[in-house]
Amino acid sequence: RVRFIVSSVWGFPTCRCGVCGETITLTCGIEEGGGSEWEYEWRRPDYYTPPNPRGSMMTSSVTGDYSCKGRLKDGGSTTEWSDAFTVKISGVPQPVLTVSPSWTSPGDSVTLTCSVEPPSAGWRFFWYQAVPELSLNYTYELLAGSTTGTEQDSYILHGQTHTAGYVCRAGRGDPVFYTLYSDVKFVWSGGVNPAASLTVSPHRLQHFSTESLSLSCEGNSAEWRVMKADESGFMSSCSYWGQMTGSTCNTTRASSGVYWCESATQSSNAANITTHSGDVILVSSVHPVTEGHSVTLGCTLRTKELLDEVDFYKNDKLLPNGVGGELFISAVTKSDEGFYKCRGRNSPPGLETLTSAESWLSVEREYE
Repeated sequence: RVRFIVSSVWGFPTCRCGVCGETITLTCGIEEGGGSEWEYEWRRPDYYTPPNPRGSMMTSSVTGDYSCKGRLKDGGSTTEWSDAFTVKISGVPQPVLTVSPSWTSPGDSVTLTCSVEPPSAGWRFFWYQAVPELSLNYTYELLAGSTTGTEQDSYILHGQTHTAGYVCRAGRGDPVFYTLYSDVKFVWSGGVNPAASLTVSPHRLQHFSTESLSLSCEGNSAEWRVMKADESGFMSSCSYWGQMTGSTCNTTRASSGVYWCESATQSSNAANITTHSGDVILVSSVHPVTEGHSVTLGCTLRTKELLDEVDFYKNDKLLPNGVGGELFISAVTKSDEGFYKCRGRNSPPGLETLTSAESWLSVEREYE
């Protein structure tokens, strides 16, 4: 008995109603004794095709079972139907980018990883840096070595020194079918960049939820925008939640998120600001502290008063050297890095929650 083989390869991209997808090609051929004297008939989910000599067909949007059979052109013998080949059409592939680590110190290496949902094989990956476009959103510039894509689903950035956003997309086939771009993911740097710096006032990471907040941009640019990524990752500019005047953004109600400045060519250091509804907050440095330098942590009440009798904790362990409501470290080392919080020993009338939330104290090495 003569049997047929049904095989599939990725083919040309197609577009319908503005939505583009891949075309799958099904090819029918005779296992034994095939030749140009055969013509082929297809059975597909929505209709039969008349016999034709090409032996192949294309579909891009119909899920179901496909089979074929052949017959001699002179009207002679006819084969049986081939085994069915099942086509499953999935939704538009969506790339997902992750970055590790998301917070860096100068000189760190960062790994970008791109996956495609729903998962499937045969992709090459393209990597881009997100360049701020102040009047719009971002434009994307290919990273080195990414012109034709990479077989690997990861890309390593060496010597990361500043805050920057990245995207990826995937492609396969000839000509290439591309997915959409991924969402922008940022690699944050808290270290001050002289070409672009963010100043936070009041100068601390923790704020009361009813406080106003001022964020100022400085550096080698005449035009800036202040950006915020909230806890869900949604990004927005100052114009959505504050008032931008020159290079300063003012908001009457602080909210938690990562804040940074952008110009057409630079991104500033980032600050991970948190807001709290309790009665006390930790006063700690917005920027990483350089090794060998001093740092002072404090504890302040919602009433703006500093607490005098305070215990300080690092990684939930009580520290013995808090004096006069402050914790002073004269020469910071990398071992001082960690999560800090403060707790008032005596509770003033009407104040019940006298333990602050934690904030991360980052320590950087001094580079020449």
